[in-house]
Amino acid sequence: MKRQRINVIGAGLAGSEAAYQLLKRGFEVHLFEMRSQKMTPAHTSGRFAELVCSNSLRSDVITNAVGLLKEEMRICDSLIMKAADETRLPAGSALAVDREAFSGKVEHKLMGFEHLVVHREEVTSLDFEDVTIVATGPLTSDTLSSAIKKILNDDDFYFFDAVAPIVERESIDFSKAYYKSRYDKGNSQDYINCPMTKDEFDAFYDALILAETAKLHGFENEKVFEGCMPFEVMAKRGRKTLLFGPMKPVGLEHEGMKPYAVVQLRQDNVSASLYNIVGFQTHLTWPEQRRILQMIPGLENVKIVRYGVMHRNSFLNSPQHLNEHYQLKSNSKLFFAGQMSGVEGYVESAASGLLAALNAARVAQDKVILPLSRQTMIQAMAYYVSHASKKNFQPMNANFGILESISKDKQAVAEHAIATLEEWMDEYEKLS
Repeated sequence: MKRQRINVIGAGLAGSEAAYQLLKRGFEVHLFEMRSQKMTPAHTSGRFAELVCSNSLRSDVITNAVGLLKEEMRICDSLIMKAADETRLPAGSALAVDREAFSGKVEHKLMGFEHLVVHREEVTSLDFEDVTIVATGPLTSDTLSSAIKKILNDDDFYFFDAVAPIVERESIDFSKAYYKSRYDKGNSQDYINCPMTKDEFDAFYDALILAETAKLHGFENEKVFEGCMPFEVMAKRGRKTLLFGPMKPVGLEHEGMKPYAVVQLRQDNVSASLYNIVGFQTHLTWPEQRRILQMIPGLENVKIVRYGVMHRNSFLNSPQHLNEHYQLKSNSKLFFAGQMSGVEGYVESAASGLLAALNAARVAQDKVILPLSRQTMIQAMAYYVSHASKKNFQPMNANFGILESISKDKQAVAEHAIATLEEWMDEYEKLS
C-alpha cells in the first residue's frame, strides 16, 4: 500500500518536529533543507534543528507560560522535547541544552525512518500537489521569500533580531568571576557571574553607547523584535535599562559583597568549555565586541569563539493569511509553521510545527481538523497569530495573556491546560 506523501520545507525546530509527527503516523515525508548546499547568515552547519541563538529553551516550570507549553508538547510526544530533555545542561529552573548533541539527537531519530526522503536543495516555489508545511524559519531564502510573497500578495515580511557571543570558559578570570544562580534557583553552580562596581558599570555603559555598530542598512528605522533587542540598543534607552535587564544584580551577592551590576554567562555545551553571555545579543562590529566585553571584570582576556551577529528575519502577517490551524486561508493544503508564522522562540516554533503537522495529517486524509481548546497554550498561540491585529502584527512569545483563561491562578490554569490537551490527544489518536 502506497504511503501518503506530505512535504515539509525546512529542517529547523518546527520542520523537524512536524516531520517526526507525520513520520510516526505512517506518512511518507519529503523533507527539504537547503543547508549546507546554501547557508543562511546565522547557521553554521546543515544539521537538523540547529540552534542559532541561545542554547536555552527557557523556564521548565508549568506556572511559566513556556514551561507549560513544553509540558503540553511532552504530552504530544514531541521529538524536540525528547532531545532537549536528553541533552539538558545545568541552568537553574531553565532548560538549556548542548547544541550539537541536541541537533544530533533530532537528526538521528528522523533519519531512522525509512519513509523519510531528504532533499538537500533550495525550494524556489510552492507548486506542490500534496499537503505541504512551510517551516523555513525567519532566515528563509530570498528566492522562496519572493515565491511566498507572490502567493500572499504581501511585501511586509520581515523584522530584525540578533544573537549573543559565545566565549571559552578557560579564558575567564575566576579571581573575579564566580558561580551562582540568580535567586539561588536550581544548582548554585549553574551560571558564571562577572560582578561590577558602580564605577566599572558607568565606564562600561559610556563605552557601550558610543561603540561602533556593524553596517546594517536602514536598521534604525526597521522592525526589531523586543525579545532579541541588541544590548547596545537597549542601553541607549537609559542608563538603568541594563540594570533591570540582562545585568540585573538581584540575588547574586558573593562573599558578603553586593555587586552594582552583573554579567551572567550560561553553559553552552556538555563539556562546559563554552559559555554564552546571557542577554548580550548584539550588532556591534567584531573589534568593538571584543573591546567592550573585555571591559567586564573577569573577561579582560576572554576568547570569543562566536561573535554576535544581527540578521533579517521573515514572518507572515498571519492574521491576514492564516487560520487558527496554521493553515493558509486561500489554500487548505498549505500550512506555515515556526517563526515564519509569527510565533517567537525555540519552543514556540517547535510547538507550531507539532500542531501544524497534526492538522495537516487530518487534511491529507480528507478528514476534518479536530478543534482544540484555547485553554491550552499550544492552541492559544495558533489562535493569537491568526486573530491579532492585521495592522500592527508582531511575533509573540508564549504568555498567559493569550490563553482563554479559567482562573487567575496560574497553577490551576496550567493543570487544566494539561488535562484538556491529554483528552484532546486521546480523541485525536482514536480518530486517526
